[in-house]
Amino acid sequence: MPDINSKMIQPSYLKNGDVVAIIAPAGVLKQNHEVIQKTKKVLENWGLTVDFGENIGKKENHFAGSDKQRASDFQWALDNDDIKAIWCARGGYGCLRIIDRLNFENFKKNPKWIVGYSDITVVHEKLHNLGYQSIHGMMCINLVEKPSLIKLSLETLKSALFGELEGYKVKGSHYNKIGSASGKLVGGNLSLITATLGSKTSLITKGKIIFIEEIGEYKYHIDRQLQTLKRSGYFNQCTGVIVGDISKLKINNPQWGQSIEELVLDILEDCNIPVAFGFPAGHELENRALYLGRHIKLNITKTQTTVIF
Repeated sequence: MPDINSKMIQPSYLKNGDVVAIIAPAGVLKQNHEVIQKTKKVLENWGLTVDFGENIGKKENHFAGSDKQRASDFQWALDNDDIKAIWCARGGYGCLRIIDRLNFENFKKNPKWIVGYSDITVVHEKLHNLGYQSIHGMMCINLVEKPSLIKLSLETLKSALFGELEGYKVKGSHYNKIGSASGKLVGGNLSLITATLGSKTSLITKGKIIFIEEIGEYKYHIDRQLQTLKRSGYFNQCTGVIVGDISKLKINNPQWGQSIEELVLDILEDCNIPVAFGFPAGHELENRALYLGRHIKLNITKTQTTVIF
C-alpha cells in the first residue's frame, strides 16, 4: 500500500491506434446496442480502436452477466497487452462482488488506464492500494444523452486519456472553507467508500485529498455514512476535501433541516482543512474527469476552486 511520499505509477497516455476495451463489470447494460454503437463511434473519432468484452450484452438478474462472466471480461482486459485502457460501460452495483476474483499481476507488468465512476470506486480503491493512477470519469452509458449536455464530460475524459488535462478552475461556493492543500487525490462514491471501510480495498487517507460524490440518498443516509467515516478516522489526517455532485436527494420526513453543505461542514468541523463544494463531478451530466492517485494542488476561495494536476 503506497505511503504519503511514494509516487503512484501512471499508465502511458493513449496515442493514435491504441486499443480501448469496453466492459460492463456491474449493473446490466440497458440500451446495449445504442451504447455499443455510440462508444465505437466516439473512440474511432479519437483515432482509437475498440474491443468489447464477450459478455457485455449479458444479463443475469440485476447484473451484466454472472459474477464469473463479468470477472472474466475484466480479467481479459487486464491481461491483454494490446489493450491500453479499460472503459467501464456503466456502474450500478456489482464490482464489490468481483473485485477479489481479479488478478492484477499482468496489469502490473503493463499498466493501463481504467475509467469509470460510481460503483467503479471499488476498482479505483484497489488500484490506488496497488500504487497505480486511474481516471474517475464518465462511462459509456452516458453517451446516450444529448451530446451538448455531456460535452465537457467527454472533452475532459479525452484530455485525461491523452495526457492533456492540466487542471480546473470552477465556480466556488459561499459554503467553501477556504485554504490551500496538496496531496494524492482519492475517493469516489460515498456509499462505496463506506462499504469498503475496513476491507482490503479501504484507503489510508493520511496526507491525501478526498473527493466524494453521491446520488439518490436521504440526507440522514449521507450523514450516517460521513459519521461512520469520521468515527473511523478517515478525515483525521487528510489535507482537504472536494465535494462533488450530491444528486437526486430523497426527501426526509420530517425534514432534515440542513443543507448538504451544512451537514458536511458539521462533520468536518474539527478538521482544520479546506473544503470545496459543488465540484462538477459525479452523477450529473457534467462529470469532469479526475486523475485519482495523482498528487494535486488545491486552492479554495469562496468564489473559485482550482485544481492543478
